[in-house]
Amino acid sequence: MIRPARAEDAPALAALLNHWILHSAVTFNPVPRTEADIRAMIADKAAGDQAFLVAEDAGRLIGQASYGQFRGGAGYRTCMEHSISLQPDCRGKGTGRTLLTAIEDHARTRGAHQMIAGVSGENPDGQAFHARMGYRVIATVPEAGHKFGRFLDLVLMQKFL
Repeated sequence: MIRPARAEDAPALAALLNHWILHSAVTFNPVPRTEADIRAMIADKAAGDQAFLVAEDAGRLIGQASYGQFRGGAGYRTCMEHSISLQPDCRGKGTGRTLLTAIEDHARTRGAHQMIAGVSGENPDGQAFHARMGYRVIATVPEAGHKFGRFLDLVLMQKFL
């Protein structure tokens, strides 16, 4: 089931996001998210009429997706960037496709023209997923991030909505 994130999802969302923050280079952020951070993210997305969705299976939160404006300012109001993550044991089962389609649809109905995915150069699975979803590589920013004592490339992928 896909539904909007709620404040009471904060513990499960923090656990999900922190797994990837602490144990992978798929996100460049090295700082774990607190439950308060998550509640603030949910409130900010709601206030901005931007989707923050979760996927549940048998009462277990198994994924999340959200989006927001790619860069600040009115000139970028139709260019969005998303975030998506799944529990490690839930990949390859269609949940990511369902979540991404839902936030793309949400953004499209609110006037978004395109969606950007910022994918770690060390995340070939994420790049392949986005390619299957119709995204194309538009740029690679060499050594844009730094984590685990090394520099990481950022691959920007784009899809027109």
